Amino acid sequence: MKRELLDNGNIWQKADGRWIGLVRYKDEFGETQRKSFSSKKKKTLQAKMTEYVKNFNEQVANSDESRKPLKESMKNWLRVYKYSEVERTTYDRYECTAEHQIYPYIGNKPVGDVTPADIKKLLTKHMNAGYAFTTSKKAYSLLKMFFKQLYQEGAIPNNPMALIDMTKKDNYLAAQNKESKPQCDMVVVFTDEELEQIKAEAFKRFTNGKPVYQQSAAYFLMLNTGLRAGELCGIINSDIDLENRVIHLQRGVKEVHVRDGLEYVPRLEVKVGKLKSKTSKRDVPLNDTAIEMIRRLREEVYLGEDNPLIPDENGSFTNPRNMRNRFYRILDAIGLPHKGLHTFRHTFATRLINGVKQPDGTVKALSVKQVAELLGHTTSEITEIYYVKRDTTRLVGLTDSFNL
Repeated sequence: MKRELLDNGNIWQKADGRWIGLVRYKDEFGETQRKSFSSKKKKTLQAKMTEYVKNFNEQVANSDESRKPLKESMKNWLRVYKYSEVERTTYDRYECTAEHQIYPYIGNKPVGDVTPADIKKLLTKHMNAGYAFTTSKKAYSLLKMFFKQLYQEGAIPNNPMALIDMTKKDNYLAAQNKESKPQCDMVVVFTDEELEQIKAEAFKRFTNGKPVYQQSAAYFLMLNTGLRAGELCGIINSDIDLENRVIHLQRGVKEVHVRDGLEYVPRLEVKVGKLKSKTSKRDVPLNDTAIEMIRRLREEVYLGEDNPLIPDENGSFTNPRNMRNRFYRILDAIGLPHKGLHTFRHTFATRLINGVKQPDGTVKALSVKQVAELLGHTTSEITEIYYVKRDTTRLVGLTDSFNL
């Protein structure tokens, strides 16, 4: 609650000739408080009280969150409330969203003057500027968290986000003349042909027998385990139990912005730390191909049980970005468009759920729940919606016996 003067003060003279002054105000908890003054001279007392009232009003004005520009207020909110609350990569994303999708539009407006119409205009400008729906939605979600907290703390009289819903995805894409597809149709996977091409190129060797591409077996380890790139880069050799055919995931590698205190520095660094979520810390089973890929990686370079499975040139943890750039070299060499390393994870999930044809002609498949556990997802819904590409070929002929 904001501090507030209840009066400009009252003055009276006591029997002993001294002048007494009293100023009443409400503190930040809404409680009435009093500030008293005394002086032998009335003018001196009046000067003291005038100075106090002036300073009080200046302090209130400076501490009035509603009068601060949104950019200043949101930056402070991020540092105070979010820096210690979320993962570094999440905090970096919040800052990036605010810097590019919020501040250029309403950053200079006093936070207490932002209206629902301002928010709606911001979202419309995103749409007209060609921003992806997910990019605009991140800005919407950040603004919602920000204004909700300001309103709950009493820093602003109204929450401009209370009446604003995010534009429906179908309408957003239609306004951009883009087709709205089911999420399962937008999942990117590798085809059998692409995987054969990638494999042939990835394992090429020079005439002296050395591999053309460093640690390329890592990509097929991802394909056969569903590991995230950061999880793979965080594995040390002692995490791997080949006898029991399992990897015990303990940590992950991420690329984050360097910080000078809380201040952003335009430089990136590798951070080794905890995994993405509680369910990410899991045991990953190894099939024959995965075990073969681990052996290939160790044949290429092995620095001991307490060192990374995929070390960089200094023996430290490899930056996932370097893994991605090496993979792009492979794709460029065979003329395939760039697909991210996460595509191996999507392909793994899609194959296991849609089914893999066995030598005897049968199709072996896992349930969505089983695959969600393998991937370390918190819910099977995430797996089904965002990770599995729909295979409509399985529907062909299903209605042949149902002539109505």
